[in-house]
Amino acid sequence: MIHITLPDGSVKTFEENVTPMDVAKSISEGFARNVISANFNGTTVETVTPLTTDGSLVLYTWNDSEGKTAFWHSSAHVLAQAIEELYKGAKLTIGPAIDNGFYYDVDFGNHVVSEKDFKAIEDKMLEIARGKHDFKMRSATKAEALELYKGNEFKTELITNLEDGTITFCDHATFTDLCRGGHIPNTGIIKAVKILSVAGAYWRGNENNPQLTRVYAISFPKQKELTEYIELLEEAKKRDHRKLGKELELFTFSAKVGQGLPLWLPKGAALRERLENFLKAAQKKAGYEMVITPHIGQKELYVTSGHYAKYGADSFQPIHTPKEGEEFLLKPMNCPHHCEIYNHSQWSYKDLPKRYAEFGTVYRYEQSGELHGLTRVRGFTQDDAHLFCTPDQLDTEFKNVIDLVLYVFGSLGFENFTAQVSLRDPENPDKYIGSLENWEKAESAIMSATIDKGLNYTVKTGEAAFYGPKLDFMVKDALGRQWQLGTIQVDYNLPERFDLTYKGSDNELHRPVMIHRAPFGSMERFIAILLEHTAGNFPLWLMPTQAIILSISEKYEKYAEKVLNLLENDEIRALVDHRNETIGKKIREAEMQKHPFMIIIGEQEEKENKITVRMHGGEDLGMISIEDFSKIIKAEISKTLKPF
Repeated sequence: MIHITLPDGSVKTFEENVTPMDVAKSISEGFARNVISANFNGTTVETVTPLTTDGSLVLYTWNDSEGKTAFWHSSAHVLAQAIEELYKGAKLTIGPAIDNGFYYDVDFGNHVVSEKDFKAIEDKMLEIARGKHDFKMRSATKAEALELYKGNEFKTELITNLEDGTITFCDHATFTDLCRGGHIPNTGIIKAVKILSVAGAYWRGNENNPQLTRVYAISFPKQKELTEYIELLEEAKKRDHRKLGKELELFTFSAKVGQGLPLWLPKGAALRERLENFLKAAQKKAGYEMVITPHIGQKELYVTSGHYAKYGADSFQPIHTPKEGEEFLLKPMNCPHHCEIYNHSQWSYKDLPKRYAEFGTVYRYEQSGELHGLTRVRGFTQDDAHLFCTPDQLDTEFKNVIDLVLYVFGSLGFENFTAQVSLRDPENPDKYIGSLENWEKAESAIMSATIDKGLNYTVKTGEAAFYGPKLDFMVKDALGRQWQLGTIQVDYNLPERFDLTYKGSDNELHRPVMIHRAPFGSMERFIAILLEHTAGNFPLWLMPTQAIILSISEKYEKYAEKVLNLLENDEIRALVDHRNETIGKKIREAEMQKHPFMIIIGEQEEKENKITVRMHGGEDLGMISIEDFSKIIKAEISKTLKPF
């Protein structure tokens, strides 16, 4: 007999070789019908895998992220079978599940796959799915695997790097694929599929390797869910930050400047400046000091910090100076520079904490295929800060940073979020720097502060930064998509690497603890997400233009300028549309530009020294005084922008 522990702590006893599906059926037949994946003792298993030892079992349904991963991983197999049957001679490579759906990288040979082929692939996938074929795992020798993929250099390369005795295949219907496992019970659970797009992708992400065709797709257990997803995609297209950024004249890119290097236009630069000033004001109240560091540093700086070993491959190549052997790097992170700022003086425990903040631009050489608008760029500005404190101050400082992050979210309308505590992977110590003792202290500090602040959190093992654990904030936007925004990290390691010290009350030198923190993360990515979350309708305090003044004819231009001056004196951002266009056209274009308020000026308004106000979206506030309009603006701003 074996003992199976369930997530609620209950223990059930079964005969050896019981399967996860058997356990699900012992709970209830209805629940079992929804179970599509399982995890036993931390390892993903099939629902039909025989269990032979005591252990902890988690059963997943479509409603669990792990269930979706298994569903989409299994769907990738079905996609691969459909491609193999439709395109003779196509060479399959890899096909993982991703956050929303899955993809498969394929060498199609002479075939060119485009949107016109999508329906044929979808129909073939559904035909295969309706066969209700079981997914079955089996082991194979290296020789058998190599024989099976003779002529497919991609699969052969994968197999060559595997050890004999560790190679497994998944079979369903007449199809087989090299696979580690983690499938739904059978293909029949897949009821709806959609090929989303095709794109070029280099084999194993290396530009020196052959280019393949990446087929992106998604699948669902119900047609209704696919329909809802397509509607969501259509809304997402309307909110795409690249589209809105162009329409609102916020930023642009230039091939001559270089890929992944955004250029901020005047309106976008003003938007960024308001965001920076907003955070600077809150930071000043919280005791931060602003610093400025160079865009480059000697290579040795990043060797000391460990960033060169971890980020070197993703950084721009070293800059060589006329001096032989001298090398600089475009900085990939700000923290090494801040460590050196701390090191410029000898501090006492009475001086701590030191809180250094900077809007510092950093550089990473992202592959061209990974670049995406503002969300994935090669040069980006972080709202970085590094706090140096005593161990006794760590808990208070960490909690204060949490408060700052929550203030930022509240002021910008991000209300739906959870916290994610990212810890090291104890099975892969080589991924990290520093002693086990320091890691344990850092992880304990984060867990304690997170619990004390009452945050709704999850724990992710293996997601820590290489120098320390972190608390990330996972925000859901207006479309229900999840983004990582805001991060706080505890670091005992960089203070050791840079030999940072302070003099304690015992007159001895001690090591400070370092907190890394960035509420926005990167300005570029944050603005992109905020654009899509709000569809360009930013909170009123952040809008580039809060009101646009539209005169019915040139006769009222002088009064329009008077209104503009009065509003500007009241610190309201406004502008006048001087164009010789109809008022109807001016209103339509003001709507497209997302101006929150339209002020219409005509004969009656000038005569009564008032303005007619129309809100974005069509609501008419009627004719009111300029003073009353100012009060409306200030009251609206105070709803979201509160003092820190």
